[in-house]
Amino acid sequence: MKTFLYPLTLEQETECLQKMKNGDLEARNELILRNMRLVAHVAKKYQSREEELEDLISIGTIGLIKAVSTYDETFGSRLATYAVRCIDNELLMYFRAKKKTSKDLSLYEPIGTDKEGNQIQLMDVMVNEEVDVIEQLAMGEKMERLSEILSETLSGRELFIIINRYGLFQKEAMTQREIAQKLGISRSYVSRIEKKALEKLKKAF
Repeated sequence: MKTFLYPLTLEQETECLQKMKNGDLEARNELILRNMRLVAHVAKKYQSREEELEDLISIGTIGLIKAVSTYDETFGSRLATYAVRCIDNELLMYFRAKKKTSKDLSLYEPIGTDKEGNQIQLMDVMVNEEVDVIEQLAMGEKMERLSEILSETLSGRELFIIINRYGLFQKEAMTQREIAQKLGISRSYVSRIEKKALEKLKKAF
């Protein structure tokens, strides 16, 4: 397989993004080329005997181009993190299109094997996506930011629900029904509070 260029540093990426905003096409192309390793990494998850890796990389590259074209620093994550989602989406769209044309492809259709030789189904990729190092780093940054704004943004009840609902800070995640029993309120009320709290956190991010 083709060897790709190494990713840009944060400073280089920021500089390229600024140049691209000012209409520099070379900067845009540099961002695409320096993130091609991500495309190959994601594409490998979908490789099978029926799918050539080079073809999947070509499809994934479309997702990368979309990512570079639509990325905004206010998303709160690195370009690479956003790009992984766009590449994944592009490949999933490809397999969904194949499903429509073949009529036989299901979520349980084998689409490849993992490193241990175990069969991978489309459902496995959609539900249990491989954790990427970049995703882990981004998640760490987000958790730090979340820790800062949680108590500043949410009321006591909202804070209790979000922490326990999503198992934050090493808490065990609870269902809405379990939280409702703890607080002595209805499950639907917990759902409304949770939704409102998530909207507040999204704005704060």
